[in-house]
Amino acid sequence: MADHIVSSYDTDLENLRRTIAEMGGVAEKMMTDATDALVRRDTTLAQAVIVADKRLDLLQREIEERSVLLIARRQPLAIDLRETISGIRVSGDLERIGDLAKNIAKRVVAISDQAQPQKIVLGVQHMSDLVQEQLKDVLDAYASRDVTAAREVWERDSAIDALYNSLFRELLTYMMEDPRNISFCTHLLFCAKNVERIGDHTTNVAETIEYLVTGEPPTAERPKNDASNYATITPGA
Repeated sequence: MADHIVSSYDTDLENLRRTIAEMGGVAEKMMTDATDALVRRDTTLAQAVIVADKRLDLLQREIEERSVLLIARRQPLAIDLRETISGIRVSGDLERIGDLAKNIAKRVVAISDQAQPQKIVLGVQHMSDLVQEQLKDVLDAYASRDVTAAREVWERDSAIDALYNSLFRELLTYMMEDPRNISFCTHLLFCAKNVERIGDHTTNVAETIEYLVTGEPPTAERPKNDASNYATITPGA
């Protein structure tokens, strides 16, 4: 980025980037901890995720307020305006990722006393691992303004949707096999949906990076593969 004649302008933009980087770190940790808490039924770790969301909310409000002030005082144009707008968008997506991780943590607390075979949660864990990787990659792409890496993340979203569809059917099957699994698997279904939605927000960030770097949003239709709305399981089939 080019330096400005007014050095405080550069300081404003640098503070914006630094706060977004902090938000990214908090969101990544919340998602990792929420998944670990689910796998280990660790309510202490789940409570830590719930508490961490307050920090993410605070940082997002700071970014919004700073961005409004920056636009009012500096009246940025071109790349500076796009960076400011992009900062608001990315912080919004990271705040939602934190909300979704917190939702997973709350469900961990709800099912912590239910003894179920560990294999039931492995599908959610695998899906979460892939989304965590996407989140890391897109945050790295944002920091380096790497539109090629952002597009790679964008293209991987359909794989997450496909995995969610498979997991949706698997959990329905567990419920049909034994009604005692219904409560636990219902909570897992919501956890899986939260992970899938985190993948969507990660894709949003990838699209914002393209807008930031090129000045244009992606022209291609976003790859989607979520067919769970139409999924059915026939008893005995």
